Amino acid sequence: MDGTAQLLDIDRRYLVHPLHHPEEHKTPLFVVSAHGAMLRDADGREVIDGLSGLWNVNIGHGRGELADAAAEQMRKVAFASAYVGATNEPAIRLGEKIVKHAYANSSGVYFTTAGAESNEAAFKTARYYWKVKDKPNKIKIISRIHAYHGVTMAAMSATGMSAYHKMFGPLVPGFIQVAAPYAYRWQGNEEPGIGAAEAVEKAILAEGPDTVAAVIAEPVMGAGGVIVPPRTYWDKIQAVLRKYDILLVADEVICGFGRTGSFWGSETFGMKPDIVTMAKQLSAGFMPIAAVMMNQRVYEVLRENSNRNVSFAHGITYSGHPASAACALEVLKIYEEQKIIDRARDLAPHFLRQLHSFADHPLVGECRGVGLVGA
Repeated sequence: MDGTAQLLDIDRRYLVHPLHHPEEHKTPLFVVSAHGAMLRDADGREVIDGLSGLWNVNIGHGRGELADAAAEQMRKVAFASAYVGATNEPAIRLGEKIVKHAYANSSGVYFTTAGAESNEAAFKTARYYWKVKDKPNKIKIISRIHAYHGVTMAAMSATGMSAYHKMFGPLVPGFIQVAAPYAYRWQGNEEPGIGAAEAVEKAILAEGPDTVAAVIAEPVMGAGGVIVPPRTYWDKIQAVLRKYDILLVADEVICGFGRTGSFWGSETFGMKPDIVTMAKQLSAGFMPIAAVMMNQRVYEVLRENSNRNVSFAHGITYSGHPASAACALEVLKIYEEQKIIDRARDLAPHFLRQLHSFADHPLVGECRGVGLVGA
């Protein structure tokens, strides 16, 4: 048995993969090296990484400066707790940098290690906010069918894809899913799925506005089919949320950091979220790090009220991990110095023209997209 075959045999014996299906690992893609947009497998073949890893490797593989940034920090201090009474410089500087790239009313940042973790933290932050505001019954979360927000228990309950529920139900109580927008044309009079905005208000009224804490939504649905909302969708949603005093959580795990042609997907669609979750592109796939960003409204409540009696008792061991934060700082530096977000915006028209050139192909039902995300 050669080395590759032996390793794959060990893989099948000992590893449980995400979305595990042994049949898929009879002849897996065994990546041994990568550079730029190309992956090289154990047989020496090169393949294009068309999905940028899992939507995260958006400045390419093999960036030595990112490995150097993480290694340099590891030599100084690889781990430092960010729990009560402790902090570290990379986490401090990264929090500041993220806020400076965000909306004018953005304020606090809490670090996690993955998108699902960020969404879990967002749900808890919303509940904390309303309990401090003396509205303890506002605990429910509304999401959309086809949305993907992760597969930990609460995040899975917000994820509107039944394949992820089948073997792990029942879902966590207090999660409601409504119809998704389904329109992808920026011109013309027809906007299919425009009633999806009204579906949110209908769900709020059915549940009772005093029981709903937040609506969570991706600016553009990613894993659920690259579903681009109608032009008026987010204006209508936000008007409903203001009417009933409900928080908006923007899941920017896929849309953030330039993919829609703006730094944040929310900017592309005129959203003004109370809470933003981010992950994947924050470190461009080089280190596990993610975050939750709050606007001033939410952060001031947390900062002014969290004490030993009303503690924001939420934490994870690797929150604000120094090496991950150092890597993410270097990624943001690359975004700035190499004008990555500008390049995404400039490339988008060409990408979308080429994408739509497939529209008349007999095997293609439809083409849709925005920025550098398409289907």
